Amino acid sequence: MEEAKKYVTADPYPWPYNGNLSPENTALIVIDMQLDFVGKDGYIDSMGYDLSLTRKPIEPIQNVLECMRAQGYHIFHTREGYRSDLSDCPVNRIWRTKQVGGEIGSPGPLGRLLIRGEKGWDIIPELYPLKDEIVFDKPGRCSFVHTDLQLILQNKGIKNLILTGVTTDVCVHSTMRIADDYGYECLLLQDCCAATELENHLAAINQVKTEGGVFGAVSTSKDLIDALTSNK
Repeated sequence: MEEAKKYVTADPYPWPYNGNLSPENTALIVIDMQLDFVGKDGYIDSMGYDLSLTRKPIEPIQNVLECMRAQGYHIFHTREGYRSDLSDCPVNRIWRTKQVGGEIGSPGPLGRLLIRGEKGWDIIPELYPLKDEIVFDKPGRCSFVHTDLQLILQNKGIKNLILTGVTTDVCVHSTMRIADDYGYECLLLQDCCAATELENHLAAINQVKTEGGVFGAVSTSKDLIDALTSNK
């Protein structure tokens, strides 16, 4: 007997496209919810951005985590960070961040900015991974570059990716674009993501929905939870 199809209400199409949604083939990725990106005195704060924007997704992500953990879905997390000697950080990236007051590797109240092992580099307590949840440490924006994410997704038979975290227009978008090229069916939860500027967040959301869903579809935490907890 063929299994019943399940869809999440999404734009521009009900997600996933084939209705094949299950804990076995679907993973949630929580991208870079680190103190350096959403905490006071971290990397983003050092550049003068409004932390209320990057902190806004915390509660919606908590709700999604609670639901998906209870149902046995795959849960992954990422952290952006670099070696203490900066040998894995492009020199031009260090130079660019210095121009705006948040030089990677410079000292701050939470330790050196975006350096692995420092306090600011770690994931915030509200969203901290459980013991069995995989964390991918990436020296850059895209979660696939210089990590074993693709290998693990293939080995686990994962076809659908639900993306959350910060920032919508940089690390989340970079991950979604490459995931789409690899053939994954992607869903971006717009209230579970944020950018340092609202205009960038909204533009990144619109880019996903263009051309019939060029990178996938967009939904909300409520619509996802409603779909996962529905008896239909």
